[in-house]
Amino acid sequence: MTGGRRLLLHICCAPDATVPWPELTAEGYEVSGFFYGSNIHPEGEWRRRRDAVLKLANAVGSPAEFSLYEPDEWRAGVVGMENCPEGGERCGLCFGLQLGAAARLAASGGYDALCTTLTISPHKNPAIVNEAGRTESARLGVEWIDRVWRKNDGFRRSVARSTELGLYRQNYCGCEYSARNIEGIS
Repeated sequence: MTGGRRLLLHICCAPDATVPWPELTAEGYEVSGFFYGSNIHPEGEWRRRRDAVLKLANAVGSPAEFSLYEPDEWRAGVVGMENCPEGGERCGLCFGLQLGAAARLAASGGYDALCTTLTISPHKNPAIVNEAGRTESARLGVEWIDRVWRKNDGFRRSVARSTELGLYRQNYCGCEYSARNIEGIS
């Protein structure tokens, strides 16, 4: 039992938070969500994902915080990586940018711990995600909760739960580079 410790849950998208949020709450954490979306392209997609996170926060009865949409700041963080393949070095930098923003909020907001939903995806390397989380959390003195949410059928359960809740589910990771091969996204 965690004794009511405050935990900030970094949320990449609402469907991916459907399993971690209630499970961490059931473990005794006082969980607040945090949606960082400056990596999302285009802005309309960011709005859809933000709105889905708000819908999920209302469904689970917990608060959520949202970063400003600052895609130019994100682009500057991955400059020179535009042509990297999905899952490559650019993604590792992106995880660091997202989890760095989450760690800053956790430290300034008085949270005891930080975790992420990124490891529920079968398309993301959990070792790289958790390493970025450990690094950013340690830098700011916040405990990192190391999890791989896709274990125990986590991804399948998240798909089912997001369907039950009617949450928007995207068809690409989110950045303009991952969107290049998706028809209708520019």
